[in-house]
Amino acid sequence: MQCPSCQHSNSRVLESRSTEGGKSIRRRRECLNCKQRFTTYERIEFVPLTVIKKDGSRESFDRSKVLRGMVRACEKTGISPSHLNSLVDEIETKVQQLPQKEITTKAIGKLVLTLLKEESEVAYIRFASVYEEFQGINDFVATLENLKSTQESQWHYSLSEA
Repeated sequence: MQCPSCQHSNSRVLESRSTEGGKSIRRRRECLNCKQRFTTYERIEFVPLTVIKKDGSRESFDRSKVLRGMVRACEKTGISPSHLNSLVDEIETKVQQLPQKEITTKAIGKLVLTLLKEESEVAYIRFASVYEEFQGINDFVATLENLKSTQESQWHYSLSEA
């Protein structure tokens, strides 16, 4: 690892610790030449994943786009930025575990909706309105009725188990 101060290539590791739930390693290093201390991070490099957009074009998976969409949907819902990051980590992990290395925006949207449904009804509706391209009030009403019936059936199921 090259020292950021003197560009010398030899350093020693003073401390290593796991970060981000074991997804990266933080190392504290000291340059053997100038004694400058610096921090490095080691992360798993994922195989590049291609996203197939609605128009058929392809682009690399960009977790920041997923995060931006979720942040917009979750505004003023009380979901913390760190929790949103962990949800995006979960989505990215699921996507990377797929056997194929191409995924549609529709499939990514479904993953986001599944997680948001568990987190916040408001965020779920906001994201669904963009993802499913709501055209009017009837689209909102249909989604709300579907959400309500799902909750009622879960409530009845939990009562029958009691």
